[in-house]
Amino acid sequence: MPLWKDGKLGLPVREAVKLFPELKDHLNKRGRIDFSNREARILYNKAIAKALFGLEIEYHPRGLVTTPVSRYLFLKTFLRGREKVLEIGTGHTALMALMAEKIFECDVTATELDDEFFEYARRNVERNLAKVKLIKSNGGIIKGVIPERERFDVIFSAPPYYERPTKGVLTEREGVGGGKHGEAFSVRLIEEARDYLNPKGKVALFLPDKEPLIKAIAERGRELGYQIRDVKFKAGTRWRHSLILAL
Repeated sequence: MPLWKDGKLGLPVREAVKLFPELKDHLNKRGRIDFSNREARILYNKAIAKALFGLEIEYHPRGLVTTPVSRYLFLKTFLRGREKVLEIGTGHTALMALMAEKIFECDVTATELDDEFFEYARRNVERNLAKVKLIKSNGGIIKGVIPERERFDVIFSAPPYYERPTKGVLTEREGVGGGKHGEAFSVRLIEEARDYLNPKGKVALFLPDKEPLIKAIAERGRELGYQIRDVKFKAGTRWRHSLILAL
């Protein structure tokens, strides 16, 4: 398990500055990082990815600044190691796909819709000498994207979860899941996943602490015959959920 020397997941600012000296330009008088600054967030998360997980990550200038610790904590809730896995929407960092392969020794396939994000993901896979199989999704989720004969032990995703476009840090493609509570994308994913899972396979969704969203997905999951487990965990100052749906 990747841990910092104090036994906790995290990285002191002074150690991050050693890896990326330009981070000094984003420290206040007390030596703290200005996390309101996008460049500062990128540099710090690149340092965490490198120091804790041994990954070299390039971030897209417009993409979500994915936090490595939250993604690792999510993966740890359902991966046991050496599974055959499929990630839906790996994003520009391909961070979870890389962690699944490098840390959990999984056989990884990952999809991405956006052309520019796909290219960044491809470069991140290459620079980390990974064997992740990347597939351009072209608007599909699983059906029509993954060959029908393929079966996986786990299908996971950090799906879009807003019901409408927001003015936040997510682009519309990254953020809008549709439906009354933003659940539409996730519901379609779990519906399609049933035909691509091995016996006792499972789907895992990385979700915000948003009860109506989680309830809507879980209710549809039960209708489809999944066993539901909701694992709540804290990443930094925010609570997140790993919603695990097992056959």
